[in-house]
Amino acid sequence: MKRIYIAALVVCALIWGGCGSAAQPSGYNGVAAGDDRRIGRAFKTRTSNVQVEGEGVVTRILTDDLAGGRHQRFIVRLASGQTLLIAHNIDIAPRVAKLRKGNSVRFNGEYVWNKEGGVVHWTHHDPEGRHVAGWLKHNGRIYQ
Repeated sequence: MKRIYIAALVVCALIWGGCGSAAQPSGYNGVAAGDDRRIGRAFKTRTSNVQVEGEGVVTRILTDDLAGGRHQRFIVRLASGQTLLIAHNIDIAPRVAKLRKGNSVRFNGEYVWNKEGGVVHWTHHDPEGRHVAGWLKHNGRIYQ
């Protein structure tokens, strides 16, 4: 099962490869940059498997990844300008309802480095109780 999950993440990262740059000019007007520091450090040092929390604005909604566990996928831009792919497992947690480009999404999950800015997954509870529970928050509702 772990191999399938890792393979699904690799496929997500490869598909996402052309979805945008990792940084934008510092004039971006979004959420407070203070939330981005841990993610920014992980990106800069190419560190993976880091539990992170942050907030971003949806810049692109991608098709669901159906390989292995099904994942709702979308790109968010942090206040720092860094972009992240959010891969939310919809076999374990509910799909984020009415998600649109321009919406703000708060997230807690595990960061995995890639050259595009990174992927955040584990944005849900762990049915087996072995991993830190993550979540997404959109329009006042928590999805986990």
